[in-house]
Amino acid sequence: MSSEVPPGREHLYMNVEQARHPVAAAQEADASDAARKYDHYVVRGPLFGIACQPVGGGHRWQVLNPVACGVPQDARDGLNSSLWFRAKDDTDDREVRRELLAAVARLETEPLNEITAAGTRYRVVRCEELLYCNSEGPEPPRPTDPEPPERGWDPGARDPGLDADFVIDHIAATSVMEATERLALMGLQYRSPRYPAKVRADSRRAVRTHAGIVLLPAAFRVLERTGAGWEPASTLLASPHAARRALVHMLTWLWPAVYELPEPERAGYARAAADFRAAGDADSVRLDDGRELLIVRMRRVLRIGPDGPEAARPSDEVEGGCGPSRLHPPMDEDGRVSYET
Repeated sequence: MSSEVPPGREHLYMNVEQARHPVAAAQEADASDAARKYDHYVVRGPLFGIACQPVGGGHRWQVLNPVACGVPQDARDGLNSSLWFRAKDDTDDREVRRELLAAVARLETEPLNEITAAGTRYRVVRCEELLYCNSEGPEPPRPTDPEPPERGWDPGARDPGLDADFVIDHIAATSVMEATERLALMGLQYRSPRYPAKVRADSRRAVRTHAGIVLLPAAFRVLERTGAGWEPASTLLASPHAARRALVHMLTWLWPAVYELPEPERAGYARAAADFRAAGDADSVRLDDGRELLIVRMRRVLRIGPDGPEAARPSDEVEGGCGPSRLHPPMDEDGRVSYET
């Protein structure tokens, strides 16, 4: 079907296929059940990452750095580092290294949302993070959400990275339930007067300029219940077990250290962590001091326009926040790094 789509209009088409493989059919059934049970969503706000494509590479973009940064400048800093290390470690071509270092130099001084270097376009891309809920609370992980082959509890364990190798392709084959979800989210925008007028204006504009929707891979967080609702207690993670492992790490080491808990409370947190681990695929824990934690499934919605994924909006910029800066020592075109101050 993709060959029939006029160039530049890929964001207006979807390629929907029935699930045939048993695993895909099970995921589709899970998605259908979840759509009936969790019937509304809460928008948490924007996240940012880096996507890239070869110059002239068509409509497909690949995620380079996970779409998980809270502000655009953090994503730009990640790109700065990616290009610097590519210049240092991944090429012996002096001309390529010059181009990469020229891009790094610009990123040190300019808040760029897009830059081209050594035959590749790089873009700060923006998504909305949201959480499906019902009257009982947020959606937990689904039984068919992918898990790592080995579910260890070592906090230093390395799982597949968030968004690893994900290709942003609006007309790639998609399931019936995912297509339905994408269609339902096409009109997503900020309407509440509690948002500043410029935020609402940018949001309305994006619905027109970036009418397509792509869903990034499901991600997972630990949330904590507070007086204001459910608040994030962890970063975004790539699997339910990674979130469970993060929760155990918080209870057994991080929180006792940060809050300087007395020994009786430390022991209570350790018991709660041990019980949580023993339960296997548990998704919640309640502590003796009343704190309540959940493992939840997050969705990220990325908008697509004629030229690809939406970049950061003007209203996303943080006034008074950290701007561009030098992150790495100077390097010459031969790859020699100067560590002199």
